[in-house]
Amino acid sequence: MINVVIPSQLRSYTDGAVRVEAAGATIDAVLDALDARYPGIKFRVIDEQGAIRPHMRLFANGALARRIDLALADGDEVFIAGALSGG
Repeated sequence: MINVVIPSQLRSYTDGAVRVEAAGATIDAVLDALDARYPGIKFRVIDEQGAIRPHMRLFANGALARRIDLALADGDEVFIAGALSGG
């Protein structure tokens, strides 16, 4: 299983959970598994063309992930981060 850290702006999808687990061999597969359990969450992270949205960042084991086909192994951690703005 992959450990996924959910940012505050997406926790309404996970019923407030900060950390969830999902199966998958790639970031894309993990997001698919999350979306099956928490419908709509993947669309907030990935656009219609399958690219990471500009205001979102994905980290795999602490390193910035620029592609969703990045391979993962059991026990890895994916951290989803969203840009914050304000005035």
